[in-house]
Amino acid sequence: MVSREEISDVTDKKNSVWFLDQKIDNPMDLEAAKLRTTEREKKISTLLLLRLAFQSLGVVFGDLGTSPLYVFYNTFPRGVSDPEDVIGALSVIIYSLTLIPLIKYIFIVSRANDCGQGGTFALYSLLCRHANIKTIPNQDRTDEELTTYSRSVFDEHSFAAKTKRWLEGRRCRKNILLILVIVGSCMVIGDGILTPAISEVVVLVSVIILVGLFSIQHHGTDRISWLCAPIVFLWFLLIGGIGIINICKYDTHVLKAFSPIYIFRYFKKGGIDGWTSLGGIMLSITGTEAVFADLSHFPVSAIQIAFTVVVFPSLLLAYSGQAAYLIKNPDHVLDVFYRSIPESIYWPVFLIATAAAIVASQATISATFSLIKQALALSCFPRVKVVHTSRKFLQQIYIPEINWVLMILCVAVTAGFKNQTQIGNASGTAVAVVMLVTTFLMILIMILVWRCHWTLVVIFTVPSLIVEGTYFSAVLFKVNQGGWVPLAIAAAFFVIMYVWHYGSVKRYEFEMHSKVSMAYILGLGPSLGLVRVPGIGLVYTELARGVPPIFSHFITNLPAIHSVVIFVCVKYLPVYTVPEEERFLVRRIGPKNFHMFRCVARYGYKDLHKKDDDFEEKLFESLHLFVRLEYLMEECSESEISLSGQQTQQSNSNECPTNDDDNKNSLTLSSIVDLTISSVGSIVPVESPVHISARGSATSSRGNHCQNELNEVEFLKSCRAAGIVHILGNTVVKARRGSNFLKVIIIDYVYQLLRKMCRENSVIFNVPHESLLNVGQVFYV
Repeated sequence: MVSREEISDVTDKKNSVWFLDQKIDNPMDLEAAKLRTTEREKKISTLLLLRLAFQSLGVVFGDLGTSPLYVFYNTFPRGVSDPEDVIGALSVIIYSLTLIPLIKYIFIVSRANDCGQGGTFALYSLLCRHANIKTIPNQDRTDEELTTYSRSVFDEHSFAAKTKRWLEGRRCRKNILLILVIVGSCMVIGDGILTPAISEVVVLVSVIILVGLFSIQHHGTDRISWLCAPIVFLWFLLIGGIGIINICKYDTHVLKAFSPIYIFRYFKKGGIDGWTSLGGIMLSITGTEAVFADLSHFPVSAIQIAFTVVVFPSLLLAYSGQAAYLIKNPDHVLDVFYRSIPESIYWPVFLIATAAAIVASQATISATFSLIKQALALSCFPRVKVVHTSRKFLQQIYIPEINWVLMILCVAVTAGFKNQTQIGNASGTAVAVVMLVTTFLMILIMILVWRCHWTLVVIFTVPSLIVEGTYFSAVLFKVNQGGWVPLAIAAAFFVIMYVWHYGSVKRYEFEMHSKVSMAYILGLGPSLGLVRVPGIGLVYTELARGVPPIFSHFITNLPAIHSVVIFVCVKYLPVYTVPEEERFLVRRIGPKNFHMFRCVARYGYKDLHKKDDDFEEKLFESLHLFVRLEYLMEECSESEISLSGQQTQQSNSNECPTNDDDNKNSLTLSSIVDLTISSVGSIVPVESPVHISARGSATSSRGNHCQNELNEVEFLKSCRAAGIVHILGNTVVKARRGSNFLKVIIIDYVYQLLRKMCRENSVIFNVPHESLLNVGQVFYV
């Protein structure tokens, strides 16, 4: 039990005001206000940073690094007519690599990570914290008090404030933004599935390696990176070394392509052909978006080191060496990479190239796992199993269902595509779309999150839109030449994500409008009009406020309810993580003799719902702490009222520390985060006596409070020993009568199909089957 002396000691060190509020079902903002703690960033040693940079080569840069296998062939599918065209194309490749992967992603977009989490959903989460744009209206002021919930305060007349109000003004704008985010994420997945198919490897060999790669994903990113990193690292050393050899052997003048003047000459001379060749040149930057999405697996600094020290120089040398070879051998454009390999090392390089081309899929696999995990937290994907594969790096995850779906798609595309040009066209289409989406999101990040001056926003936006818009216009004409494949794959994932989100929004809105009023609960009396049987009932709900409709449905159809009822809301927030000490918010619903509580368990999109025993233990620790502090606050309140009634300045610091400068009917106490897990903030006591004039009466009252506190804590423990039952809603969601045809198809068929295919809530919450009680309901949305 937390002693009065401990509480008193802490109050001398910290300042937090806990207001005594006597509302029955008040919001939880005051509770969360006391849970703020200082989160210290873990410093990574130099040796560990270099190790992670090495590992990131095998996981993050495989897709981008294998582009030299096919870029020049897809740029000149009809052959090279003029050596100057090779110089011009090389110049475009050099500046594309410099502007997009290096400057935009590695040094600008990577800074927009959400505490190490990357990808379009991480950008969206950042925006959700700085503007009310989340489409599911379950935000609460309590969430803003989290240490990981950083946000900016705007001046009313600033451009950022005007942009924020514009975004929040209409629901359609919020939906359009969400659609952009989902499209970008789906395009990353669609592009990565094409990576194994674009290499010139025997199909059977590719399929065997792919199946093997997907079969070991359950071992985790950390172990797989040790397998893939040496292959990819050796690959970069080889292509860089071969590039140097070819430059020296064939034509050192190829280095003049570093002058941007050759870009202008290339397009001036090539005309429409030069413009359409951008579809092939764009393959040199495929995999860039996967680099950003993979930030969750490795620190930003490690990825920056790996790219600037190893990846970027090696790619520049590889493309320059191939260009030098092509100038002397323009007829070898079909397989320029393999033709340019020195004969003495041809077969070792061929084997490494084969392995690197297949291993390149790891970048997309890891990125997809991260994107799906983030989508789950934002209610944009059906419930799937998420496994944390590393104790050191909790952001490294594995999702079994997604793993096998990706494997099937990769094998199908690898075996189905026969024309390398078509595969290149397909890959370019996906890359162009996702880069434009990232640019639009970054504009909002710079305005709302970074609060940059409008000139900096323009400097970033204009070059990005010019370069990426030009690429996008070029690949549009190749949609019918294979570019439809990633669009079809992305469309399938988009339908799943958006339909699931739409159904979740409608279901939440129905629960909000159908929640039970507190007047109805109070009218039932302490027994709730039923037989109160020993035990604790955990009623799971998505509502953080109010009594869910499942409860009224339950007590209407059954004659009994447990002695203690706890409404549990597992809530995912648009943050990367919620610290353990800030996980739970607990308070009482109704008078004390009702024995009803609410517990909100908050998670970020990096967090994983722990095993049932661990979750229950922390929940009941939070509940016991709440009860103890509730009685303590009542005691302090009565003591203060007694002292103020006799106009005395004396106070007993061991029993109830007060603030002499505060004459309001409130009490200053410190945050108790350092003592226990934080689960309580404001206390909601029942009415206490207002006129206590004698110290003897106050002492007697304190004794009664202590005894009542012990009694209730013991009562909770005995109820827990009697048994815990997890009550979950087994709901069927249907479109209400009169709905349009499209809504009926989406809700009654697509959404219902997805719900049947995904994991049940009892599995996600790790509920023991023997303690599970499902309550059936039908929601007409």
